Amino acid sequence: MIPLSHLNMENCTKCELKVTSLYMNSVSVNDMQLNFLDWAAEVFQGIGHLFYIVNPRTNSYGQVKDVPKIFYNAWPYFVLFMILENIILFLEKKPFVRLNDSITSLSHGLFLECGRLLFRGSESYLYIYIYQYFRVYDLPWDCAFTWYLAAIGVDFCYYWVHRACHEIHILWAQHQVHHSSEEYNLAVGLRQSMLQGWCGFVFYLPLALVIPPSQFMTHQYFNLLYQFWIHTETVKTLGPLEYILNTPNHHRVHHGSNIYCLDKNYGGVLIIWDRIFGTFAKERHDEEIIYGLIYNQPSFNPLHLQTFYTKYVFESFQKMKGWRNKLAAIFYGPSWQPGKPRLGLDEDKVKVTKKEKYDVKLPRWCNIYLLIHFSVVVYGFHQLALRYLALSPITVLMIVIYIIASLTNIGLLFENSQNAAIFEALRCLILVTVVQRVRFSDIDYHTLVIVEVFFLISGIFWFLKYIQGFDFLKENHKVH
Repeated sequence: MIPLSHLNMENCTKCELKVTSLYMNSVSVNDMQLNFLDWAAEVFQGIGHLFYIVNPRTNSYGQVKDVPKIFYNAWPYFVLFMILENIILFLEKKPFVRLNDSITSLSHGLFLECGRLLFRGSESYLYIYIYQYFRVYDLPWDCAFTWYLAAIGVDFCYYWVHRACHEIHILWAQHQVHHSSEEYNLAVGLRQSMLQGWCGFVFYLPLALVIPPSQFMTHQYFNLLYQFWIHTETVKTLGPLEYILNTPNHHRVHHGSNIYCLDKNYGGVLIIWDRIFGTFAKERHDEEIIYGLIYNQPSFNPLHLQTFYTKYVFESFQKMKGWRNKLAAIFYGPSWQPGKPRLGLDEDKVKVTKKEKYDVKLPRWCNIYLLIHFSVVVYGFHQLALRYLALSPITVLMIVIYIIASLTNIGLLFENSQNAAIFEALRCLILVTVVQRVRFSDIDYHTLVIVEVFFLISGIFWFLKYIQGFDFLKENHKVH
């Protein structure tokens, strides 16, 4: 017979184990719920950033070094919204966005981010210097008044930066990158010049007299983020908000090359600046907007699109006679000609007509290959962005050069360029060599092996393609 005391002890032990198990399960469920709520809050906050819906208290920073990489951190939301845009297009029975044009736009976005890693915020040094030694008033960085004043001030200055980028030839040489797509979708919102930060920083310097640098940088990021989602044709109108805010409706006009669209709607977040300064134009429903440059470049090569117009500006400079005309070729408007007003004459504007869009149809397997390799480049940039402060400037420069070369050759492959195959083989084999010779202590060995094998196979494949004579198509296929 089992003693009663022993039976009670055993039962108590079992009860304790059950209670402990239930408690642990309860804690685990609660932790999961809290983690989910934290994740959901973070997602909603990230989405809010795209619409400038933010809490001034939690997004004010005392020092420049404390300002997070707001634009860089938003890339997952960019991808999410681009997926949603395609879903809407599918539901509306419209064509999906083109892969070649979209990856070209995203490549320009990576060009911009690579430039930020190289310049390390140096374009803001003068602003910080002026604030430190010449500010006329000390506004508290954690005050709501400072927050809203900075938001309005940055947007006001952006209007003039943007307008200058259309009215000063050398600045237009950089800004034209943003207008170089014949499409109008969310990916175009990321289509920026690598030198975008340098194009108009002078116009923001008056803010340094009163606005703390940390507030200035924060609102620059949010101002740029807001402009991402207005690059779409899926949003038609926002009702009364159209009178105050810059919307997809207004920005479609800005991207049009129709005569009524030229040099209109420069606003970033607020459209009121255009209404005040006479540069506002309403979207017409009786005339289809034709997107892109007046003279489009038939290319998916991001490096070419980043640089071709700068070359043109300096060629114009060299051809002009006399220093007055030479300087005017750089600092007057893109439409200027000797003997004419600074911005040219309205009667000289070119009337564009609907035309076939540049497109090269590649085999499906090649599009999949390019999408995968582009994703690998994006992942590589992500790893660089996490580590670049711990790396030497030379190392960062070399990695950035490789990223730019990779994006450029992806564009050449989209074009069915004659030399793209051998360039791709070299690009892949260079990475294999680097993986073999450089120690990556913080990357899993098996991951490195997979990368090495993948790029080795890719390199051999394209080398064989080059020997065979790489040519997917005999002629380009146009899309209406």
